[in-house]
Amino acid sequence: MDTLILDLLDPEEARAPPMAMKDYSDEFKADAVALYESTPGATYKDIATDLGINRETLREWVLRDRDRRGTAPANARRGGTPPPRVGRPAASADPDERIRQLEARVAELEASERKLATERDILRKAAKYFAGETNW
Repeated sequence: MDTLILDLLDPEEARAPPMAMKDYSDEFKADAVALYESTPGATYKDIATDLGINRETLREWVLRDRDRRGTAPANARRGGTPPPRVGRPAASADPDERIRQLEARVAELEASERKLATERDILRKAAKYFAGETNW
């Protein structure tokens, strides 16, 4: 494919050297899909970059998993609701409104905790896998 065309598609990927085909375990694929699905506002590119895999590879895994489960995306990634606001809830004179804001913040923090736990588990498994690969 012509580099000019590739530049139009995704300039970063056009300049990157071609990646070798890798064989990922089913567990790694499932963890990557879970990380994507549990991260509000995440893009395929963000998660794939964090995991060191190709964006299209992650997209295929997510779509296959959704087909297997027969589900649609949890929320539309494009044009859907924006990711939750990070920070403290604004002060409100109404106690009920303040409670709603705090409950929303708790839900936000719980989602963040799940994401971090999933990332940690993926990194632990990757470290264990690569430690077993070394033949020193």
